[in-house]
Amino acid sequence: MGHLNQNTFTFLEDLQNNNTREWFAEEKDRYETALTDVRQFVGDLITELSQFDPHITTDIQANKCLFRIYRDTRFSKDKTPYKNWFGAGISIDGRKLDGPEYYIHISPGKSFIACGYWRPAKKHLDAIRQEIDYNGDSFNSIVEDLKQQHDLSLETEDKLKRPPAGYDATHPEIEFLKLKSFVTHKNIADTVLTGKDALGNIIASYKAMLPLKQYLHEAIDND
Repeated sequence: MGHLNQNTFTFLEDLQNNNTREWFAEEKDRYETALTDVRQFVGDLITELSQFDPHITTDIQANKCLFRIYRDTRFSKDKTPYKNWFGAGISIDGRKLDGPEYYIHISPGKSFIACGYWRPAKKHLDAIRQEIDYNGDSFNSIVEDLKQQHDLSLETEDKLKRPPAGYDATHPEIEFLKLKSFVTHKNIADTVLTGKDALGNIIASYKAMLPLKQYLHEAIDND
């Protein structure tokens, strides 16, 4: 189909206003229909991504990419039992990869896509920082191209206040080296996701984000 159904967003809007187990049980059929819709779209994304990203194959199952809609409320003040969004992390290990991946977040008025590596473990974080230290010009070029050619930005909020161990505050790439995550994202209107060319629009954005993902893969693979 190549796009999401408007009914999927309507279900999420209704869930936001009726986030109880009783309501969800009564509307379980609507949830299953919405889930099938999202699963199909994620499957379409996987197929298209496999055409140009060697780290994505058609063997990846959409089900393994999708996050569960059920919330873990054990340690949260918010006791609502369900998420009012669908999300998927697309990688060779589905949503559980410890590495660079694509992400799609589907929520009425708050949908977005993202690409990169969120909160790498120490070994990978050290490798990425080392790559930036050695090949800062390449990283700068990627970040600048994201901004100038595609109106995308590297997220810079998740960072250390001081230089990481082993790096001097005067390092030319110190602001990149302080980062704890390496991610770019793009907000997506509901009308884009339900439009006939939703798949093409998302894939075009993912292609623009690909150089960042490739850089991160290379940093880890070279370690």
